Amino acid sequence: MAEITKLIGFDTTSRDSNLPLIDYVVERLEALGIDSTLVRNNEGNKANLLATIPAADGTRTGGIVLSGHTDVVPVDGQVWSSDPFTPEIRDGKLYARGTSDMKSFIAVIMAKLEAIAAAKLNEPIHLAFSYDEEVGCLGAVDLVAAITAAGLAPRGCIVGEPTSMRVVRGHKSVNVIRVEFHGVAAHSSLTTQGVNAISAAAEFTRVVDSMAQGFRQDGPFDEAFIVPYTTTTVNKIDGGIAVNTIPAECTLHFEFRSIAADDPTEVIERFRAEALRIEESMREQNKDVRVDFAVLAQTPGLDTPEDAGVVALAAELGGIPSPDKATYGTEAGMFFNAGIPTVVCGPGDIAQAHAPDEFIELEQIAACEAFIENLLAKVGS
Repeated sequence: MAEITKLIGFDTTSRDSNLPLIDYVVERLEALGIDSTLVRNNEGNKANLLATIPAADGTRTGGIVLSGHTDVVPVDGQVWSSDPFTPEIRDGKLYARGTSDMKSFIAVIMAKLEAIAAAKLNEPIHLAFSYDEEVGCLGAVDLVAAITAAGLAPRGCIVGEPTSMRVVRGHKSVNVIRVEFHGVAAHSSLTTQGVNAISAAAEFTRVVDSMAQGFRQDGPFDEAFIVPYTTTTVNKIDGGIAVNTIPAECTLHFEFRSIAADDPTEVIERFRAEALRIEESMREQNKDVRVDFAVLAQTPGLDTPEDAGVVALAAELGGIPSPDKATYGTEAGMFFNAGIPTVVCGPGDIAQAHAPDEFIELEQIAACEAFIENLLAKVGS
């Protein structure tokens, strides 16, 4: 519990630095003679951490990655019953920001560091802690690249996002896109002199809704998901300056979440083609218009085969076998795309993540502790 209290005490809201927490982890590792590699962001105010506890014979390749993100979402505007950055136990639950998503998993690893370092491992254990997962899995891109560049070639990865300790081997991709419509302003009484950017955005919204209906009706389908098909929705629109002015500007944000049978690159190009079609239509009214299409974030999906060794391993360690795939995105897809068989398995319920009075049941922490202890028994001697 002391480690959870320590980690939660670091306010690592994504808009802020995670370096105080990372520095603490580095110090703990150094005290045990374990080297760390920091992979920093461009500004230098955030860092991923990669550390390898080698096998007893010095082997640093192969082995298992234990991965988690260090950032948390804001508490702004939320009403909490206690200080969100001071853990408090009530009725068998630990309340604070990050208890479920996902500092408890990292804290359990930290609490077991001495035991991991002292064990005579027959294969290495790698620690991979990232920044900015909550704003698009930004840090994990370079973190996974560092694992690949170092030639570590792990045989499996366990991402400790909250699954109530179920072994989850799949989730959808998450793709966030911005479309900016640049029309021509005019007085609303002179409609032929303007090009209405909001109308163009509305047409694109109809395209998104139509594609969503197509996915829903025609598939493809994957019944392991609660919503067993690719989904897409427009979730934010900004445009216009006055009710009597034809709007020259409108910005639209939408997302789609694709199952493995739908290639997200192909889906993006379908949307891009529709944006270009609308731009051509706008230019029939005035050549001084344009539509800008930008992919803001892409989190790849996860689709680890059911017979992958890491799936059986996680179950053997105490994870609960499950046929279900997660409704949310994680960094696991990045490991999977790098050729590392990956599952998501961690303590806590995703329903509590991001919510006011976020909590984790103490029995979930105990189950995670047993999971890591079983891992040590499995790969140690």
